[in-house]
Amino acid sequence: MNILELKSVEKSFDGNQVLKDISLSVKEGEILSIIGPSGSGKSTLLRCATMLETMDRGELSYLGKRAAWMTEDGREVYAGKKDLKEIQSQYGLVFQNFNLFPHYSVMKNITDAPIRVQKRDWKEVFEEARELLRKMGLEDKEDAYPFQLSGGQCQRVAIARALALKPKILFFDEPTSALDPELTGEVLKVIRSLADLDIAMVIVTHEMAFARDISHRVIFMADGVIVEEGTPKQVFASDNERTKNFLGRYGQMLSMEG
Repeated sequence: MNILELKSVEKSFDGNQVLKDISLSVKEGEILSIIGPSGSGKSTLLRCATMLETMDRGELSYLGKRAAWMTEDGREVYAGKKDLKEIQSQYGLVFQNFNLFPHYSVMKNITDAPIRVQKRDWKEVFEEARELLRKMGLEDKEDAYPFQLSGGQCQRVAIARALALKPKILFFDEPTSALDPELTGEVLKVIRSLADLDIAMVIVTHEMAFARDISHRVIFMADGVIVEEGTPKQVFASDNERTKNFLGRYGQMLSMEG
């Protein structure tokens, strides 16, 4: 079953069309990477999918439930507050700049929303949070504050915070772009380790080798459209001129390996 469906999505800023008739779907447990040059619309697409931006046109659904759609008279409308709250509980989002609360400890950053928003039992939430911190290699950091952590540690806390809400799909918006190369490796390793949780993931990334290795499917975007989509092998060995130019040496690397 499709967890996420986007149909004919369009979005403009100040007369500049950033998304042009984009449609895509994500199945349960599927890992989809979105690659492409800066300014191609990747992050805007993610922001529309997670309702941080409103779409100008198009349809958005989670598990068959419509979050946004076009009316017959051509207006874009969103579901009511109650339905949106239920829909928003299906996904988590990891930002490139972490967005942790600076005045909360690591533990409070992770447990606050499950307890306060989802009204779950605090003992159970704390137990799960400690397990998540173990998975992130941060079991000794629960009382630390974000300013005491490296960028890579902050991003791993942000991932744990998103997972604590038990989403069915996780969105990553260039999760390593604010990190130096050494820290990038540790965050990518953690994201790889999530594959065994069977959570669907949509990853906007500039890390081509990572996208190739982890994804079930890759989408290449340029100039607000999906130029190509397919398995990593199909996309990285593509004959499409635009795709080949962007991928450069990664396409050669894949053909050498495969």
